[in-house]
Amino acid sequence: PILEAPPEQILASIPPQAAPEPNPDKKQNLKVRRGDTLMSIMLSAGVGRDEANNAVSALRAVYNPKDLRIGQRIHLTMSKDDGLKEMRLDPSVIRQIAVRRDNATSFRAFETQRTLTRRVDFARGVIKSSLYKAAVKRDVPLSVLGELIRIYSWDVDFQREIQSGDRFEVAYERFVDDEGTVVRHGEVIYARLNLSGDQKALYRFESRPGKIDYFDEKGRSAKRPLLRTPIDGARLSSRFGKRRHPVLGYTKMHRGVDFAAATGTPIYAAGDGVISYRGRKGGYGKYVRIRHAGGYNTAYAHMSRFRKGVTLGSRVRQGQVIGYVGTTGRSTGPHLHYEILAGGRQVNPLTVKMPSGIKLGKKTFAKFQAKRTNIDALVAGLQKETVITRR
Repeated sequence: PILEAPPEQILASIPPQAAPEPNPDKKQNLKVRRGDTLMSIMLSAGVGRDEANNAVSALRAVYNPKDLRIGQRIHLTMSKDDGLKEMRLDPSVIRQIAVRRDNATSFRAFETQRTLTRRVDFARGVIKSSLYKAAVKRDVPLSVLGELIRIYSWDVDFQREIQSGDRFEVAYERFVDDEGTVVRHGEVIYARLNLSGDQKALYRFESRPGKIDYFDEKGRSAKRPLLRTPIDGARLSSRFGKRRHPVLGYTKMHRGVDFAAATGTPIYAAGDGVISYRGRKGGYGKYVRIRHAGGYNTAYAHMSRFRKGVTLGSRVRQGQVIGYVGTTGRSTGPHLHYEILAGGRQVNPLTVKMPSGIKLGKKTFAKFQAKRTNIDALVAGLQKETVITRR
């Protein structure tokens, strides 16, 4: 006889069949490049043309697709069965926009605003080899370090004046979301450099609505009309004064300073002014001269090329790129020859006493003093917290 097991025992002996897994969504994180449009990005990511059109149409209710910036991120979520499920982008650190599938053919746009809380961080340290290494060691964000260097750039030559044992302090903003995550870092509100015993403190202050600058303890602006070094990351290769000329072979007065840098390195306008010369000029090669207020002129020689739009008579702003390092004219290698002329006479850019920047009026200076007192009190509290934390 054939003995049969009870039905429940037979069922229990059959291994359970795994339920079919749903098709996983495909997520893409795309970066906007030069010449991209939102449509071109979506089509290249595999979104159907009709779906892309519908999604962009829905987006226009809260955001203009023409406002896309180079480097901005576009996040797409694709379903194997349903196509585009969601498109998300963040126009700013506090603004988030999403376009989600509403039904088979339509999409809806959603906009949310993140609430950020402002806090102030403080860091200080001893410089051993460079300000960069000292600041990074104290977890100073690179954006803050860049701002710190910028606000001192009119008065401090960071490549040649920084010595081992110098010190820095900086207080800066950070903004966190509801979960305590740092979303972005803000402005430097206070900084102090101790360079060979010389104290240089700067305070952020709004001297008039919308006009923000940095001032020292006496209310003098950190900003100067002219930059001493209108180039980044260059090596001082020849100083102002008599020298043996590297091409001519005899002693000759060098009426500027030379900064060795790679061909193509940007050259900046040292100050606001008007282009009074642009073209070739003998041994200077490709040469630009800028006329500034107060009887000052600056000159830039041996360029490889001029910046487009920099023409004779055009106005330029301090820090604007006017050309690029080269070795045209009487030159043995790529470098910038830089001159400052005061009253028509060439002077040493590294030692000339620069004209002062903004001077605060009596009432504004009183407001600055009150602001400075508040910042000093804030920094004193942060210094105590820093000492306790690092013990």
